[in-house]
Amino acid sequence: MKIVILDANTLGDDLDLSVYDDFGEVEVYGFTSKEQVVERIKDANVIITNKIVLDESNLKYARNLQLICLTATGTNNVDKNYTNAHGIVVSNVVGYSTESVVQHTFALLFYLYENLSYYDRYVKSGTYVGDSVFSHFENKYNEINGKTWGIIGLGTIGKRVADVASCFGCRMIYYSTSGNNHSTEYEKVNLDTLIRTSDIISIHAPLNENTDDLITYKEFINMKDTAVILNLGRGRIINENHLAKALKEELIAGAGIDVLEHEPINEGNPLLDIQDSGKLFITPHIAWASVEARQRVIIEIKENIASYIKGTPRNVVTK
Repeated sequence: MKIVILDANTLGDDLDLSVYDDFGEVEVYGFTSKEQVVERIKDANVIITNKIVLDESNLKYARNLQLICLTATGTNNVDKNYTNAHGIVVSNVVGYSTESVVQHTFALLFYLYENLSYYDRYVKSGTYVGDSVFSHFENKYNEINGKTWGIIGLGTIGKRVADVASCFGCRMIYYSTSGNNHSTEYEKVNLDTLIRTSDIISIHAPLNENTDDLITYKEFINMKDTAVILNLGRGRIINENHLAKALKEELIAGAGIDVLEHEPINEGNPLLDIQDSGKLFITPHIAWASVEARQRVIIEIKENIASYIKGTPRNVVTK
């Protein structure tokens, strides 16, 4: 069996990919351009990839291809109509990043909510040296205990965030973007209610026709001016131009963003105009990427290949 890994660098350079050697010949490429795909997959039995687009234009040349293993949950980079028609199994990984994303959600929140960038600068600038009192109250912060936390997308990650936030004493409400998620533990509300009443809003939904451009200037106008919004879903769920405008007009207190419409970020992205990290905190799509989560991906892919060989494919995606 020949296995080709097309974009290993999307998993980092600290993982042991030799776990796949037991299955046969393994070719590892850090990145693969659109023009290089055909040459690299033409003899492959198994393709492992994260973001490379695989469709009829290149898959038709992969005559020996049996299995595509995606190192992510999302599968929109693969043409499932083609793979279904040609008997190519597509498998993904699920549940590997839940704890990592939940942890990063709270990292973004506390950085913003407690004005940590301000206090760090205050001390390191030397201003704290010889101050008149041992504490400093100019930039105040509040507890999250008793605050209303609205979750957009109560899937596995959203539910886990709700569970943890409840331990901090937050009142939890949620909006299901698909309408399919229901909870007996937390209050389900419509989007308008969530927007108007939440002190903290976190997004954990996929990007689809229900969520594209879900949060626009209209929603920001209706938020509390003390609200903090966090996006751990997908970039286009929040309109970035409208978010920049809302922050400049101080319609909300702050935003923590781990996902962007274009990744890496475009040079002209309006969010780059906001340099105040106490108001806007951006991380480069790393919420999923703890060492442990990335290691789980490697093991999950190994299990997907082993199960396919045994004739019992797992994590199969057909649409």
